Amino acid sequence: MRLGDLPAAMAKRLAELECPEFATRPWVAGPPLAERRVAIVSSAGLVVRGEKPFRGRDPDYRVIPATTRPDQLLLSHISINFDRNGFQEDWNVVFPLDRLNAMAAAGEIGSVAAAHYSFMGATDPVQMETHAREVAGLLRQDKVDAVILSPV
Repeated sequence: MRLGDLPAAMAKRLAELECPEFATRPWVAGPPLAERRVAIVSSAGLVVRGEKPFRGRDPDYRVIPATTRPDQLLLSHISINFDRNGFQEDWNVVFPLDRLNAMAAAGEIGSVAAAHYSFMGATDPVQMETHAREVAGLLRQDKVDAVILSPV
């Protein structure tokens, strides 16, 4: 979607947002895909049923275990610009865990992470940085070396 496709007030607000500069650059080389351990990091405000839902622009994250079933995952991201139908029909549209498991079974990726993570979209990245660094540490502990960023 382009700014011109949004309502004028929203386009103006987004165009005026300051883009933060970060001192580090996370891009690194790694092993072939067939040897990588892969995790999902989403901005869909996903929560496991029974966990604390996101409210507003919460900067923290939720942990989604790899054993989570589709009926256990809820989408707490609410916006007039967000269509939930795809998620309701097939959670892989937002959270492609079934696809990762199939790729691991086929040997296309090395393995699937034990846990995945979700943030709330439309949150100020500066406020999220501490939490994002914490997630990076958790991913590192789980030996994850590839991440699917699932923006919503």
